Amino acid sequence: MRSSADVTLRAVIRDGRLVGSIASFVMDGDTEVAYWIDRAVWGQGVAGQGIALFLETVPVRPLYARAASDDVRSLRVLRRAGSRSSARRSRTRTRGAPKLREPRCASVSHRVGALR
Repeated sequence: MRSSADVTLRAVIRDGRLVGSIASFVMDGDTEVAYWIDRAVWGQGVAGQGIALFLETVPVRPLYARAASDDVRSLRVLRRAGSRSSARRSRTRTRGAPKLREPRCASVSHRVGALR
């Protein structure tokens, strides 16, 4: 997977230490973004800064992301990065043209709209 042209994988480094990773990949025809950040640096802006830098390096648009419906922090990070979601869990509105999507796992994840 790491050698696929459709995959971009980046490490998140802070003070010389690996504190996370961010990747984009194609799933069912859409380019999705996923990230993991070490709990020790939560609430310090690491995820937001990492996503912002990642968006500068990946030219594909739209990009989609998911977060657990009750993961308020991840939803906030993605919204600050420019994602848009509808008020209903089962549908998502992307920035620009209204493109409604059904989430793949409505009970587990909330698919937020396209990232800028």
